Amino acid sequence: MAQKKIYSLVKNILFYGAISLFVLIVMFPFIWQALTSFKPPEQINKMPPDWWPGRLWIEYYVNVFTKRPFLLYLKNSAVVSITTTIVSLAVGSFCAYALARLRFRGKKVILALVLSVSMFPHIATLSPMFLFLRKMELLNTYTGLVLPYTTFALPLTIWTLTSFFRELPKELEEAAIMDGCSRIKAFWKVTIPLAAPGMFTTAILVFIAAWNEFLYALSFMTQDGMRTVPPGIAMFPGEHDLPWGDIAAASVVVTVPLIILVLIFQRRIIAGLTSGGVKG
Repeated sequence: MAQKKIYSLVKNILFYGAISLFVLIVMFPFIWQALTSFKPPEQINKMPPDWWPGRLWIEYYVNVFTKRPFLLYLKNSAVVSITTTIVSLAVGSFCAYALARLRFRGKKVILALVLSVSMFPHIATLSPMFLFLRKMELLNTYTGLVLPYTTFALPLTIWTLTSFFRELPKELEEAAIMDGCSRIKAFWKVTIPLAAPGMFTTAILVFIAAWNEFLYALSFMTQDGMRTVPPGIAMFPGEHDLPWGDIAAASVVVTVPLIILVLIFQRRIIAGLTSGGVKG
């Protein structure tokens, strides 16, 4: 009996030790960035580096908001990310519902095409998109960034919601149709409320993907007033200096809200992912 208890204790220690080590490795870049954002200038370029700030230094956070148009970058990112999320959910939910509920030939082929489109590297589509947006005079506009973002947001939305819609009971929709609802009305009145966890999960995933996107934003937003956060931070370095402290502070300001958002809604996110992925 004592041997079993010792074995169980050792097993738990090894398990939680491995989990803690994994979390530490994953979180280490952000932890190091956060610590760097509070180090005084003399510690930033010190070799070997100091692990902890010798004294708290908040000037980097002041510089981010006073010496640079960082609030404008945040606004641009918010507008583009929220718009991309809304457009992707509005269009993708109809596509996912059709693939999950309607009977027609080629559904598997369409899903395979949707998945294959999401696998294209952004650099492969950059040149044709740039030429198209320049022809349509959409460079340095919100629309000119939302449209390219839908190329990766829509496949993500369709793929996630299709799996989720398949798990919803058909009987409730059929009962609504028997009571006189059209299929569209049954979709809005019955399916969408039931699909709220999946919709919420998809919205979070799409928002984060759009918020963190770098290549399209760097290429299509060349005016400083239209830049989003990722390329805005990339433009911090000057001709003769690398403001590591400002970059670290800006990255913390951008990342912390996403972490808080995920922690607050983690139960909904997990519920949405697991509900849509129980069966194939």
